[in-house]
Amino acid sequence: MDVILATMMSAMSEVRSTNHVASSQRSVLSDEDFAILDFEENWFTSTVPREQAIMERFGISATRYYQRLNMLIDVAAALEAKPLLVKRLRRLRSQRQAARSAERLRR
Repeated sequence: MDVILATMMSAMSEVRSTNHVASSQRSVLSDEDFAILDFEENWFTSTVPREQAIMERFGISATRYYQRLNMLIDVAAALEAKPLLVKRLRRLRSQRQAARSAERLRR
């Protein structure tokens, strides 16, 4: 199980670093990037479940949405466009990573 998890983490890290380079080289956000940031800022006002709203609005799975959002918050243009949202999402991501690391150390 640990080997599978380590392999998955390694693969995700490679994808993230590759996509991070591609994303960080863009100085301007696409319309869909802005739409994702707007949705993330206001998703709680939706009357449907979040995953359903993601599928209806963007036509992608929730997993793919979160992957894209995770890459997007590392882009400087996203920070310039929505600084409070991006900083909050970065902080939450860091807290989740720290919690996962602490949990692994306890085992």
